[in-house]
This record gives sequence, C-alpha cells and structure tokens, in this order.
Amino acid sequence: MHLKKLLFLAIIILFSGTISAQKILNDFTTVFEKSKGAETSTYQETIAFYKELATAYPEISLFEMGETDSGFPLHLVVFNTSKEFDFNKIHGSKKNTILINNAIHPGEPDGVDASMMLLRDLVQDKNSLKKLKNIVLAVIPIYNIGGALNRNSHSRANQNGPMEYGFRGNSQNYDLNRDFVKADTKNAKAFAEIFHLVKPDIFIDNHVSNGADYQYGITHLFTQHNNLGNDLGVFIENEMRPNIEASLLKKNINITPYVNVWGTTPEAGFSQFFDSPRYSTGYTTMFNTLGMMVETHMLKPYKQRVEETYSLLESVIDFTIENSTKIKELRNNAVAKILAKKTYPISFELDKDNYTILQFKGFEGSYIDSKVTNGKRLFYDRAKPYTKPVKYFNNFVPSKEITIPKAYILKQGWWKVLERLKDNNIDYVVFKNDTTITAEEQHIKDYKTSAKPFEGHYMHSKTEVSSTTKKVLFQKGAIYIPTQQNGVRYIIETLEAEATDSFFNWNFFDTVLEQKEHFSSYIFEDIAEKLLQENPTLRDLLHQKMKTDKDFAESPEAQLDFVYKNSPYYESAHLKLPVYKVF
Repeated sequence: MHLKKLLFLAIIILFSGTISAQKILNDFTTVFEKSKGAETSTYQETIAFYKELATAYPEISLFEMGETDSGFPLHLVVFNTSKEFDFNKIHGSKKNTILINNAIHPGEPDGVDASMMLLRDLVQDKNSLKKLKNIVLAVIPIYNIGGALNRNSHSRANQNGPMEYGFRGNSQNYDLNRDFVKADTKNAKAFAEIFHLVKPDIFIDNHVSNGADYQYGITHLFTQHNNLGNDLGVFIENEMRPNIEASLLKKNINITPYVNVWGTTPEAGFSQFFDSPRYSTGYTTMFNTLGMMVETHMLKPYKQRVEETYSLLESVIDFTIENSTKIKELRNNAVAKILAKKTYPISFELDKDNYTILQFKGFEGSYIDSKVTNGKRLFYDRAKPYTKPVKYFNNFVPSKEITIPKAYILKQGWWKVLERLKDNNIDYVVFKNDTTITAEEQHIKDYKTSAKPFEGHYMHSKTEVSSTTKKVLFQKGAIYIPTQQNGVRYIIETLEAEATDSFFNWNFFDTVLEQKEHFSSYIFEDIAEKLLQENPTLRDLLHQKMKTDKDFAESPEAQLDFVYKNSPYYESAHLKLPVYKVF
C-alpha cells in the first residue's frame, strides 16, 4: 500500500479511537447525579454539557439562536436520529416535533436536569434510537438565562431543594411566563424565532408549583381544552391527558391536575388553570400546538421531582409515537376548522355548573395558632393523608365571540405592533398607495385599568368597543392582514381589543385614549351657544341628558364638554383604534 495511504489510514484510526475514548472518558454524568439529587447544573455547566454531547454524538446538534436580555444567546438542542437538522426538511417528513422549554423560572430547574439526562440516555441507547426514528426533540436548555445567572439559596422560600438555583425574574426582572404576547424582552423574541422554526406538534414547559400541600409529586397543566378548541381540544382532554396519566401510574407515579388554590385547601374543589396567550402554553395554542406545563410539587425532594419530570417526558414521547399520524392530521386541519366556524371566542369564563370528580390524594388541613404572629395559620398534617372525591372545574364557556373578518387593517405608524406580527410569521400586504376601503371603524367605549403595575404595564380589562361601518381612507403604508392564514388565531387574539391578552389591553394603543387638543371654557361658551342654535337635535340631546342624569345636570363643565364632544371641534382620533376590520 502507498505510504501516504497508510499514513492517512493511521490518522483515521487514531481519530476514531480518540472519539471512542472521549465517549468512554466522558460518561456525561450530570451535576444532579454526582450530587445524588441535591444540586442542579449552572448555566455554564449546562451549555458545556450539551456542547460535549453534540461533539460526541452526531444525533445531537446545539444551535445559538436569538439574543436574550442577559446578553447571552438562547440555545437550542436538537435530537434527531437521522442527523438532519434543517427544519425545512424535517417539516416535510413524517417526523413529529416536540419542543421542551426549561428554566423559564430558573428557581424551578427540574426540567434542566431531567432534559440533560434524557437526551444523554436516548442518544446512548440503540433501542431508543430505533424507537425514536420519527421523533425530533428540541430542547431549550435554560430559557431565562439572566435569572439562571442570579443564583441563590433563599428566594424560593417554599421549596425543598436544590441547594442553589436561579431567580424568577430575568435580567430586566420580567416574569418571562407573562411575556409571550406582549414580548417586552429579547427572550420572548428569541423564543418566537425558535417556536416558528421548530413548529412543534407538542410543547412542554417545565415548572415547580406553589400553593397547597398534597401527596402528589407532580401535577399537570394541559392546555385548557375549550381554549384549544375543535378536535384538538377534544383530543387533548379525552386522549392525551388520560393516556399520559395512565402511563405514569404504571410507573407508580400519581399525577393530578395543577391544584389551583391559594390560601385554602383543595377539598372545596378547584378549577383548571386557564392559560391565556400571555403564558407559554396559551401562546403555543394560538398556533394549534398541543401544550402542557409540568408542575412538580415544591415540597417534595428535588431528586424525586427531577425523576418524575424525566418519567413524564418519556411518557409524552411514547404518546407522540403512538399517535403520530393523528396528531399531524389534527394540526393540519385546525386552521380550516377555525375559519369554517365563522366565529371565534375571544374570552372565556368558568362553567361553574359543569365539573368532574377527582379522587384527590391530599393531607388533612386545618387552621391552628401561629407561633410567629398573633393570628391563625394553615397547617397540613402529613400524618393524616386522605383520598377524597373533589370537584374539578375543567370547563370554560365563551363569554365573548366575534365574527371572523376577512382581514384587519392596521394604520401606518404602529411599528411595535408590526414588529410582533413579523416575529410571528404573520402574512400581510403594505398599501403602496392611499386606498379607500369600506371597513369597520372601532372606538373604545369603556375599559378598566389596573391600579398597580403588572409586568411593566398597567393592564386594561373589561374592554368594550363600539363600531361603525364606513368608507375609510387609508394612507400609503397601512397594513392589510388577511385572516386566511396559519396565524389567524394570533391575529384575532392580539388585534381584537376585547380579547383577554389583546395588544390594546397590554397598552400598545394607549395614546388613542388621550385627547391632544381641548378648549378654554370662556372661549368655547360662545361657540357652543352658536352650535346649539344651529343644531336643535344636539340641543335636545343636551337637555334630555340633563333631565335624566343628576350628576350631569349639576356639572356645567360636563355639559360644555358634552357639546364639545358632539361638535366638529372634537378630535376624531380620540378613542379611535388604529385597527379596522374588513368583512
């Protein structure tokens, strides 16, 4: 054999031996395992683990995605047995995609450690590689990087381990699980990039609970089925949830719906948590993804919590494999089903007359004298476990529905809204010329505003809108947004002002609530007198209101303002939304 060929062969053998030796020397034992379940990996340790795993195994790839508020990029770990990491090609295949999000609250790191061990175990097991041939796993190792870097041992006062952990707020002190629609953070923008790249069939967000004490080590918040709607809603409630519960029970793990009570005991019953679009699974619902939050129980040992999270992730993977074709079919048909209904619910309320019975495993609770204050305290007696029938209110009914328009039109200038539409792959057309269209013009009729800030906003609620159909001149640069597209739910949920997490309710349009021009009373008195002489209808309306409204009758200022607001002098932009509807 030629000398150069021999040398080349020797290099290949040596290089192969180095890779094999690397796999042997680095068995990828995690910090969690080395500490026997007492500790969790730091951000740096987590990313280093995945870098080494991706180097050692071609079925794993690690990507740097968008920037976060911390200045560090958001990472995405992808596992694919076929070693294909181009999602355009993956979406054209038979494979189902599962996206797992970890450490949105870094003080709740159970999913961080569970995911590290899961991916390692899968890639090192030949049977798993065969079994997962039609599954792609995408994992965000640590979503809230800023919070993860802010490690401590005390901020989770109610929690049993690990020894150190991150902080709930991100680098700007935002709770990222309230930011998915408003997207105030770079984290949320990076998540949108990942989500629309992966287009997951199933989304899992790993958390740790607060609240009541009970026997369960793990609870679930599946996407609220009425909110998910249509066949997908039926599927998640009647097939996915019971199947995964049964799978865990076979592993001797009891799981229950998230115990949605605060300051009281569960025996009186509790409702399902409603995940509106501000939350991760509410956001993913807008794109017809089957979602669930995992909530391990804060008082259970950290080791148990991580192991049960690991088991749940396995069960979700198994369920996805078994229902692969059906999941794809349901998701592919979801948008057509929504549009075919012609109407869409934009807010829900709890159905208090419709519930199911859980055989709930709790602890007896009572109120005893506090040893700290002069009052009473809630006490759960773990020496007195029970199994009792408990009412579980898991049905919601629409409290407001709208007719789905053909399109929405956003006036020129509202770039913060347009930016978010772009981030979520919403299709739109920009008017190249001034254009007149018959459209529904909307005014804010009423709303309430919170007295305290919430995630950097003074949110609106109980919003009411009045509308008028008229010919409207839209200037060049206005945005025409058709509803016949995959993002129809996102469009409706954000642009309908009365929707729970609309852009209006999150203060994106607050400037329309302000009057920019007003009047001086002593000058407008003369103008108002002339207006009433020339407009007897307005004069009659004024007098009628004075007869029927005592407060109005006793306020000359309100009376003059009434005339002003019903005159040509009142600015037309006040309370007018820059969002129009075309039917």
